[in-house]
Amino acid sequence: MAYRYIIGGGSQGAAVMKKKEKKVLFDPKVFLATVNGGRSISKYRQNETVFSQSSSADAVFYIQRGKVKITVVSEQGKEAVVAVLGPDEFCGEGCLTGQPLRLATATAMADCEIMRLEKATMIRVLHEEPAAHC
Repeated sequence: MAYRYIIGGGSQGAAVMKKKEKKVLFDPKVFLATVNGGRSISKYRQNETVFSQSSSADAVFYIQRGKVKITVVSEQGKEAVVAVLGPDEFCGEGCLTGQPLRLATATAMADCEIMRLEKATMIRVLHEEPAAHC
């Protein structure tokens, strides 16, 4: 529980009151339930590419089931795993900050079910539902 302190005045002088506030946690399932259109759900098999480094960054991906590894390849051709993501995690969110191209590759490590959210749809929902992600 978080507390907010309110300082009030009046004829009796300043008083400090303590008010309980519930901390609202971000729930991606609730957030994604507000998305109308601009999304699709796809199934990926083990070792199938979700998106590739240097491809157009035009969507955000939400992993519903399975595991995805995020890798980058250097100019010398060396591959490095930078993250392993699982259910209820996002990837590809760099497009929301203006990244025109993917900086990494996402590959299914097991059979996966992944929701693809168009960049414009994601931005619209973020603006319409500000309380959901504060």
